[in-house]
Amino acid sequence: MNIILLGPPGAGKGTQASRLVEEHGMVQLSTGDMLRAAVKAGTPVGLKAKAVMDAGELVSDEIVSALIGDKLDEMGAEKGAIFDGYPRTAAQAESLDLILAERGRTLDHVIELGVDEDALVERITGRFTCATCGEGYHDLFKQPKVENTCDCCGGHEFKRRPDDNAQTVRTRMAEYRGKTAPILPIYEARGIVTRVDGMADIEEVSRAIEDVLASA
Repeated sequence: MNIILLGPPGAGKGTQASRLVEEHGMVQLSTGDMLRAAVKAGTPVGLKAKAVMDAGELVSDEIVSALIGDKLDEMGAEKGAIFDGYPRTAAQAESLDLILAERGRTLDHVIELGVDEDALVERITGRFTCATCGEGYHDLFKQPKVENTCDCCGGHEFKRRPDDNAQTVRTRMAEYRGKTAPILPIYEARGIVTRVDGMADIEEVSRAIEDVLASA
């Protein structure tokens, strides 16, 4: 099974994709994760993408499509794919159709996680992670049990992503509305789109997604 999880940054796509990986053995294809890995490794693609990502903008379709195609080839035909944050534009949607067809795959579901913009800004700008182990926290929703001490590893250093700020979040929301939302009619015409409340409790969102997959 191959599915797309749609929604603006911070809608919970990564969290839900991780659960699907654990429950169904699917492979999460997160362009954000793949690009950050390339940035960390200092690859030519990573260096090109770094400035664009830090500004909250989108990398070129050519780079993203190449990453997706290579990953599908690596994972093999027996595993299902979860497209997390991709496609973002109509052009990428067309590219994905071609990438899948070339590998004998079909797209089964498109699940959109709906959000409230103001609440999303609060959700994203408040998050931070342990600099040692990467455990996630939030100013309002999940503080360390002991102040300035990671619950998991006991580390005392924390960090925030440079693009986790209100201006960048609203810029990405505008990009999502302007570029990504219009691709929905492409998939609606195929009858494979389902909308889920992305602001609901994580467990509720997971159940709603499982219901969609079970209806296949």
